[in-house]
Amino acid sequence: MNFADKLIQAVKIKGNPICVGLDPRLEQIPAQIISKANEGEKNTKEAAAEALKAFNKGIIDAVADLVPCVKPQIAFYEQYGWAGFKVYEETCAYAQEKGLLVIADAKRNDIGSTAKGYAGAFLGKVPLFGGEVAGLDADALTVNAYLGWDGVKPFAQVCRDEDKGIFILVKTSNISSGDLQDQELLVGKDKMQVYELMAHFVDSWGADLIGESGYSSIGAVVGATYPQQAKVLRKMMPHAIFLVPGYGAQGGEAEDVKPCFNEDGLGAIVNSSRGIIFAYENDEKYGPENYADAARDAVVRMKEDLRF
Repeated sequence: MNFADKLIQAVKIKGNPICVGLDPRLEQIPAQIISKANEGEKNTKEAAAEALKAFNKGIIDAVADLVPCVKPQIAFYEQYGWAGFKVYEETCAYAQEKGLLVIADAKRNDIGSTAKGYAGAFLGKVPLFGGEVAGLDADALTVNAYLGWDGVKPFAQVCRDEDKGIFILVKTSNISSGDLQDQELLVGKDKMQVYELMAHFVDSWGADLIGESGYSSIGAVVGATYPQQAKVLRKMMPHAIFLVPGYGAQGGEAEDVKPCFNEDGLGAIVNSSRGIIFAYENDEKYGPENYADAARDAVVRMKEDLRF
């Protein structure tokens, strides 16, 4: 099934567009998990990675029946070297075993054979002694398209061949995104911002990957912190699914994400990371030992908040 169709189907089944960001920070992981991970060789990268895995499993178990997808951000894992990447792969596989779609948040980009390598590593297949084997096998990947079509084509090809998806950075949620993305261009006789030009490309690149749901497997990252720009971008990319960061901890609210959806109530998934996985820190009825229950309750509250 086309990735967009799979994602839209999952959103309909779960009754919400929530994506849980699996961004574990070692200093915020409950003490009982840290203690268990350190039972062997203490204070090593391997022990840290094991703590991340145990924490993630608790979160995934708590929310799997509620949300359609998760988004592990690779930086929090690869800082621990090979052990961290191993846990990243295990986290993705565990989430999929629990029926969740996995968006690998790695923001890869390059051209030619290097881009093809990234595409195979995260979404497709990699060569193995005359044959092929699945790489990480995530369901989707975030992609930086600054290098143009040369850097996107290998990812788009894997989307077609393997029924996977990509989300291209268009208007990101960070404060300084406007330094480049808001710069005005003259394209022919028309004036537009850089993010609008990128939206034009995304709409064009995704045209051949539209599924039965009416959405394309090539989506766009559009921050909740810029609702006015999102309104413009929604019209420019009617078939793109928006991956919407910035809700919650970054200041985005339910009202801010509304423009990211189409009139059918679909077309966007809203990510929350810290606000869910570390919810126990902000709710005094939960202690660290009940971090997973706190995460589940945070998802339930977010689901109600997004019921518009």
